[in-house]
Amino acid sequence: MELMRMGYNVSDELIGTFAPIILYWVYSGIYVMLGSLENYRLHTKKDEDEKNLVPKLDVVKGVLLQQAVQSIVATILFAVTGSDESAQAQQTSLVVLIRQFFVAMMVLDTWQYFMHRYMHHNKFLYKYIHSQHHRLIVPYAYGALYNHPVEGLLLDTIGGALSFLISGMSPRTSIFFFSFATLKTVDDHCGLWLPGNLFHLFFRNNSAYHDIHHQLYGNKYNFSQPFFVMWDRILGTYMPYSLEKRVGGGIEARPTKECKDN
Repeated sequence: MELMRMGYNVSDELIGTFAPIILYWVYSGIYVMLGSLENYRLHTKKDEDEKNLVPKLDVVKGVLLQQAVQSIVATILFAVTGSDESAQAQQTSLVVLIRQFFVAMMVLDTWQYFMHRYMHHNKFLYKYIHSQHHRLIVPYAYGALYNHPVEGLLLDTIGGALSFLISGMSPRTSIFFFSFATLKTVDDHCGLWLPGNLFHLFFRNNSAYHDIHHQLYGNKYNFSQPFFVMWDRILGTYMPYSLEKRVGGGIEARPTKECKDN
């Protein structure tokens, strides 16, 4: 099936492959421009520049590498699954779309929680693979997909492929799902707590929740990503926090006293 875009025939598969990548950089760029709003930052700009253990240029290169791998896998996946137009035509009802979205969200969350948690508890995987992402002690938007290539393949690319296959969504539906998932992931790493942020209103898993995980005291907590917090709550890795005003301006996510005592 193809969509008409500016007089050209552009396949759903092509859009589904590259729309999330374009949105990643556009949405990240918006947060870069908003980074000067110190009163809404979870960390100061100075901390972002001094505490992180990797240059920003290396982060950009790492993200582009992961996105290249994702594009290749997506192309192969769409080619293998094919495009059955008659089957897709039956998947246009709102109920079916909602079901597919929900199933895909649950599959992605489940896969990423257990893989993410295992990478923290396996000393070899953490030291040589997952620790690369945690070089960003102070997260920022376009560092959301800064991972070791192996982690990018295991967590994000394979997790995305499984959510696509198990949910049974069409390439056209995948355009919206993976674009939404991309925006959510960028938002979780944005380092800002902006009033009226819809992601914060609808999801407990948000920029403050994930910021806790990037700190040393939260390293073994708040593994859930990118949508819900259910696995953390069920399996005892949920670290509650409070948002408090930081001396000198800004907002800080702090674990509750009960967590500190533990």
